[in-house]
Amino acid sequence: MKQSDNVGRTSGLKIAGISLMLVALTALAGWGIYAIPAPVVDRMLESDLRHRAAQLNQQVASHLHDVEATFKHGILDDHDQEFLELLPETSDIYRFKLFDSEGRVFWSTRAADIGSVNAKPYFSEILAAGGSYYKHEEKPISEVSGLNHEVMAGSGKKTCHVAEIYTPVIKDGQFLGAIEFYTDITPQRDLFITRVRWSLAVLCGVALLALTAVILVIYRANRTQVRDLRIRAAKERELMDDQLRLAREVRLLGELNEWLQSSRSLDELFDMVSRFMTHILPEAEGSVYVYSNSRDVLDGCASWNGGSHKAHIHPEGCWGLRRGRTYEFGASEIDFVCEHAEPHDGRPYFCFPILAHGETVGLLHLRAHEGSGEAFHDSKKLAQLCAEQISMAIANVRMRDQLHDQSVRDPLTGLFNRRHMTETLRKSIGRSQQTGAPLSLIAVDVDHFKKFNDTHGHDAGDMVLRAVGSALEQGCDRDEIACRIGGEEFMLILPDNTPDDAMTRAEQIRQAVEAVSVRYGEKSLPRITISVGVAHYPAHGVMPQDLMRAADDALYAAKDKGRNQVQVARSGTIVEPTANKGRENAQTAQPAPKCSAA
Repeated sequence: MKQSDNVGRTSGLKIAGISLMLVALTALAGWGIYAIPAPVVDRMLESDLRHRAAQLNQQVASHLHDVEATFKHGILDDHDQEFLELLPETSDIYRFKLFDSEGRVFWSTRAADIGSVNAKPYFSEILAAGGSYYKHEEKPISEVSGLNHEVMAGSGKKTCHVAEIYTPVIKDGQFLGAIEFYTDITPQRDLFITRVRWSLAVLCGVALLALTAVILVIYRANRTQVRDLRIRAAKERELMDDQLRLAREVRLLGELNEWLQSSRSLDELFDMVSRFMTHILPEAEGSVYVYSNSRDVLDGCASWNGGSHKAHIHPEGCWGLRRGRTYEFGASEIDFVCEHAEPHDGRPYFCFPILAHGETVGLLHLRAHEGSGEAFHDSKKLAQLCAEQISMAIANVRMRDQLHDQSVRDPLTGLFNRRHMTETLRKSIGRSQQTGAPLSLIAVDVDHFKKFNDTHGHDAGDMVLRAVGSALEQGCDRDEIACRIGGEEFMLILPDNTPDDAMTRAEQIRQAVEAVSVRYGEKSLPRITISVGVAHYPAHGVMPQDLMRAADDALYAAKDKGRNQVQVARSGTIVEPTANKGRENAQTAQPAPKCSAA
């Protein structure tokens, strides 16, 4: 009986000890649920807000007409003012300021801030060095714009959590100033803290219940039950590892998609792919191929994790491309090696055709590292998702490039249009002003073009324009561009060409067009000739419109002198260095009034 009492007393003491331990753990869990979420959420929000502030910084800088002039001299045109005033309405910021390099506010959503100076050490030590600065404060709700203060006051809240992020504005390695963004993070912070606390509460509750069960099982069970518990714990750990791995893969896929969608070119896109695939699929080496413009071969674009890619491969040499679906070497009893995988050492590999809008645009090739065969096969689904992300990104970049090309190209001749020509000429003049490099502008007009249309029809006229455009494009080199500015009128921008070089090029182009033979139907069209006017910067103008007018004046002088010749404008005169029958001696004439280009 006494022994039974002792056993009962011992059992009671153990149960009491277990109860006290559970109470202590419950208290500790309650403290953790209350104390831990706030700093964790603040760190998460800081990281996210820094990233978003950097994007807003780039957005502001890209929309300003002249970033350098804006931050150096505080110059803002009407478009800049309108954009800056609308920015808080189109983003989650409620206030922001623009600082020059000395810390002076020259623009703010609040006029009272203009003229104030930020002399804090972080401005010169962190921002001027290219870093960003983050500050999180509680502020009275009256200081936060965009809130319904009566509603906020009625809810019992007197303060809001405000994040202030300073981001530097740097161009060509020079610190121009900074932008300070104010964001009310109270709703997000409260929501995330509540969610984390609930999640921790659930996890702690589950953990405490599990702990209670485990303690009771350990207390009552024998060695077999303990062993079973250990086996179960191992399986749970494996399941948790799988869940963590899945969460990491989902996160990396999301980041990959975000970065790929923001890429500006295929080269930048493939660089991102190389860096991400190293982390997403560390057990595989890989490479990416994309169809060339001629679509007869695929060009090697990138490789990673020790992999390599060939300069070109043929689509017939890949079983995945030939069969139109994923090919997995090593999954069947009988396999055939793709030509692009040679030399092959027996390791398993995947070939994923990259599809965009139903069309195959490339190939993703992955090969297992030594000793990772099982893990490599398990990664097939993830690799397929990566291929889909890459395919969508390639399609977006190509569509963006096509839309941009359509906006600056003439649909008939394929030359640049007037809009692109004006913009390029303005940039070329600015470059010449800074470097002193020579610049020339050539105006071209097809002689008697109206007769081609009236005699042979508009289709024949279009063939003539295409032929002239092709000759002009072939006559361009390096940064030189040929443009069709309307009708039968063309212009060529020749940077880094001396006046003598420009005259030589103009005569070569005139001769090249004269040598063109265009067949329409079963007959050849009459010989095509052009009249050419040449103007030089800065002798004939320092503004785009002045330089174009000078070239046009020279062009019309060439028409008045009989067409099929080159004229150059110089110091208020038109000089004729070449003519239609091989004349090489320059002649001087007064500018002629504009006449019909027919």
